[in-house]
Amino acid sequence: MSLWESLKSAWQAIFSNKTRSFLTMLGIVIGVCAVVLLVSLGQGFQVSMTTTFNNMGASALYISTSTDKAVTSVRPLTLDDAEALQDKTVAPSISVVSPTLSSRVTVQYGNNSASVQATGVKPVITEIRNYQVDQGRFITDQDVSARSNVVLLGYQTASDLFGTESPVGKSIRVQGSKYQVIGTLQKMGGFGGDSYILMPLTTMQSKLTGGGNNVQQIAVEAVNSDLVDSVISEVTSILRSRHYIRSGAADDFTITDMRETLASMQATLAGFSLFMGAVGAISLIVGGIGIMNIMLVSVTERTREIGIRKAIGAKRRDILLQFLIEAAALSLTGGLVGLGLAMLGAMLMGNISLGNTTVTPVISAGIVFIALGVSIGTGLVSGTYPAFRAARLDPIESLRHE
Repeated sequence: MSLWESLKSAWQAIFSNKTRSFLTMLGIVIGVCAVVLLVSLGQGFQVSMTTTFNNMGASALYISTSTDKAVTSVRPLTLDDAEALQDKTVAPSISVVSPTLSSRVTVQYGNNSASVQATGVKPVITEIRNYQVDQGRFITDQDVSARSNVVLLGYQTASDLFGTESPVGKSIRVQGSKYQVIGTLQKMGGFGGDSYILMPLTTMQSKLTGGGNNVQQIAVEAVNSDLVDSVISEVTSILRSRHYIRSGAADDFTITDMRETLASMQATLAGFSLFMGAVGAISLIVGGIGIMNIMLVSVTERTREIGIRKAIGAKRRDILLQFLIEAAALSLTGGLVGLGLAMLGAMLMGNISLGNTTVTPVISAGIVFIALGVSIGTGLVSGTYPAFRAARLDPIESLRHE
């Protein structure tokens, strides 16, 4: 029997028992749909996290005051510390230094109000974080030196206070004081969300945090990615000296390497995606058992047919091939239906909001090929025993079977 004839025979057998074939394929349909959808969600979450880290400065280092209780004497970070890190004679590996200061504030416009994160920044922050101006302009060095009462609104803050109205040029109240809106920022999402405002660092220090020279965080970036370790060494040396930390004593500051954080997050998400795929694969195993069961029933029902085929010259390999193709066809059809349902589900879900993070399912070509390959493989494995059992039937005994 030729391969084409085996395929025709397999499809005839499947369509002659439509209801039974559908119920047999159901396990494969659910399994493939679950695997593809869960893995695509995992990959979408990975893409979202990578974008978030890139917006935060994926290659940046963030220096903050230590919260370790073992550190007995803690000196806060200051603008002077940031300026010391800009000295090329002692820190040649550092290209960008950006100090920031944050506080929770209440902002108001008319009858609308919101509690948001206010962050004081310098214009250089855009060289590290991916702030994209939507309307208006960003903070300038002149705003910083003049301690101007100006703010930029995050995407969500602009929406909460102004709705569809353009806020540029209008005034809002921050903790009761009037500030002019000079611009709005595009949606970023991520861990902090878009409910925030930016203002000049000096304005934040003098008018919202009671004066002083302190900052909460200093972001630094290396001249190139190969010098990150040198930057860590330079930062540590400079700050230990400035904070009068004795040899052997613990640092009163911490340095966070965003690359390590991103790599750790990606490894966790990869494991999570694998786990979700394994959960979906359980349905494939159940579907495979269903195919094996129905193929064994089919062998019993078609014992006489098998005997006739052997009597007129069909060989064992012909019978074996026929039943294997039938099992694979059942599984492949179920896989295609499951894949179609998964794609439809991904389209209907669109952008899923998980807190401040928006996740879009990503169905890659790799997922498609793996899902279909696994579904065909499941059918072949499940159909192997029934196929061998059919091929070993004695033709004389088979012809006597009623």
